[in-house]
Amino acid sequence: MSENVRNVIIIGGGPSGYTAGIYAARAELKPLLLAGYQAGGQLMLTTEVENFPGFKDGIQGQDLMEEMRAQAAKFGAEIINEDVTEVDFTQRPFTVKTYSAEYKAHSVIISTGASARWLGLESEKRLTGSGVSSCATCDGAFFKDKVVCVVGGGDSAMEEASFLTRYAKKVYIIHRREGFRASKIMLDRAKENPKIEFLLNRVVEDIYSKKDGFLESVTGVKLKNTVTGEFEDLDLDGVFIAIGHIPNTGIFKNQIELDEKGYVLTQKYTYTNIEGVFAAGDVVDTRYRQAITAAGMGCQAAIDATRWLEDQGIHT
Repeated sequence: MSENVRNVIIIGGGPSGYTAGIYAARAELKPLLLAGYQAGGQLMLTTEVENFPGFKDGIQGQDLMEEMRAQAAKFGAEIINEDVTEVDFTQRPFTVKTYSAEYKAHSVIISTGASARWLGLESEKRLTGSGVSSCATCDGAFFKDKVVCVVGGGDSAMEEASFLTRYAKKVYIIHRREGFRASKIMLDRAKENPKIEFLLNRVVEDIYSKKDGFLESVTGVKLKNTVTGEFEDLDLDGVFIAIGHIPNTGIFKNQIELDEKGYVLTQKYTYTNIEGVFAAGDVVDTRYRQAITAAGMGCQAAIDATRWLEDQGIHT
């Protein structure tokens, strides 16, 4: 192998990327893991993780990611906190570029995960960081004794709302229909919390604000009833969006096969339509989206890459 060509480059540093790093490093592939500037993925924005095996008392999301990262580094993975800006999968060795460097690799594992989905309102975009957020863990403390809402109906929305009750005096959960995607345990936990109130069959049409000099802050939301079509105003101080995620695959367009929503399509196991390129975690998974399933896919991708490299006679 050329000194300038890596056996494998792993793009992304969440549970799938770090697990792939652990397995690839233990297979002596000397992987390069480009974890991104926001290394650790979505779990860095999560509080206590109760459903990851091995931690009966739970573990903080950030602590779990730091442990995974340290384990990958222990076995020899080189980890760099830089975002990938461009890839070229049209010829081997593949090219992977960051803002500061260009790398070559015989194989690539895509583990770039997904990002929060927004409502698409002009006011939402303008007020992000000024009362609008997609991360209760990051911003919840700014709303002590305030009134806030969480938009969404899945586990993330229930978790965000429950966490926010540590600070806010009142939390509304706004959901567009009566049914929920959330698991029963998470939904029941939110319903039993006296600080949480559900506003169902409603969507946010606009976010109100006021200005104090150069500073702008949220004052409420305009809601539309999806059944009656009627509008109503709700006074509050903060809006948290928890309506799903978008796969981080912009740099892979026209380079690899994606589905209509932008998720990487795998052909068999973790193989993509490009020989030598594999994918794992939330960038592929549209169903489970759990830390443990992402980690399991990272393991699979590393094993697939190892066996593929052996079949090519590149690493034996």
